[in-house]
Amino acid sequence: MAHKAKVKIGVIGGGAAGMMAAITAASEGAVVTLLEGGERVGKKILATGNGKCNLGNLNLSTEDYNGASQEWIGECLSRFNCEDTIRFFRGIGLMLKEKNGYLYPLSEQAASVLDVLRTELRTSGVEVITEAKVQSVEKTEEGVFTVCSGEKTYFFDKVILSCGSKAAPKTGSDGSGYKLAKRLGHGLIPTVPALVQLQCEERYLKEVAGVRADAQITVLPGYTDEEITERGELQLTDYGISGIPVFQLSRKVNYLLRELGKNGAVEVSVDLLPDYTKEEVAQLWTVRKLLQTDRTVEEFFSGMLNKKLMLLFMKQAGLKRDALITDVEEWRLQAVFDLCKDWRLHVIGSNPYENAQVCAGGVDTTQVNTTMESKLIPGLYLAGELLDVDGRCGGYNLQWAWSSGYLAGHNAALQG
Repeated sequence: MAHKAKVKIGVIGGGAAGMMAAITAASEGAVVTLLEGGERVGKKILATGNGKCNLGNLNLSTEDYNGASQEWIGECLSRFNCEDTIRFFRGIGLMLKEKNGYLYPLSEQAASVLDVLRTELRTSGVEVITEAKVQSVEKTEEGVFTVCSGEKTYFFDKVILSCGSKAAPKTGSDGSGYKLAKRLGHGLIPTVPALVQLQCEERYLKEVAGVRADAQITVLPGYTDEEITERGELQLTDYGISGIPVFQLSRKVNYLLRELGKNGAVEVSVDLLPDYTKEEVAQLWTVRKLLQTDRTVEEFFSGMLNKKLMLLFMKQAGLKRDALITDVEEWRLQAVFDLCKDWRLHVIGSNPYENAQVCAGGVDTTQVNTTMESKLIPGLYLAGELLDVDGRCGGYNLQWAWSSGYLAGHNAALQG
């Protein structure tokens, strides 16, 4: 009895999702060729988690993801979750550690993750071809995929598109995958930078650049019915705001700015005393007035927040730092407390894709099955950041890469 010929699969893009797809397909008997446009695979992995590679999160929930359908995302994640990720990496030799639900290599080096993946590509028989920028993907009437890269043409039974997004183009993610998907008939959700710093119109931020503070940041009502708020360490820069809470907000703020158009701005409120209610701040204000009547303005506000911030707020309230508090209008002192609790900033943009960790938007997932196979073109699979799925900080985006890559590789390897 003749054996069926092994399915030939072309994986376009050697990032996290592409490597997972290639390894999975090869381990299930497919003949796999991975085409990577850069000089090496997995370059973006080296930059994740500040070089430590936060490769997953035990507290996995669809609420940590954005996209057209959380139900669709949830179905995909349920088929390959964080526990599956742990089993996979332990199975290829990576020792892991967990910290507050965050999953890291024991070495705390992203290079360790890339090393075991590259080794597994080799031992599983995947042919890796680098510096192979793909210009076109087409499917013939006979059902064969033709992939053109420079002067070379490759022929495959099935193709997995895992080319990444526009984010961090220095790592090889240049958005070319969107063009390939579009030429194949797939619709695209407009993209914006996500997990990125935000730019503000307030020029005076240069005076407090470098300051870090625990803060609650909230988009003011009126822009959307959804409450958009995040808490964490805020980092002030000469151009605007940064830090984890800003990264978490950036996707939604960028889409709001897109809707507002040129010269639009999104106003946010920064609460620098998030552990205190307004009533408690009012009480604090009353007590300080009673106990510190003989002090200068600067002395009166010392010990509250970062000194640079307090000096800025005094300046905005029209207070001289060396004036006695008994000699200034009470409403000016109150204004400083109000700023501590409700400091308004106007976001006018974000840093570009070059600075973004991920990209929001991408290939419309309503045109993709939860097997990662295209609903439009049988035999075409899509995975990773190319799709309209992006997660919060904390290992969620790499988890999506592993999950979608596994599903694409596993299902593409099936005969038929």
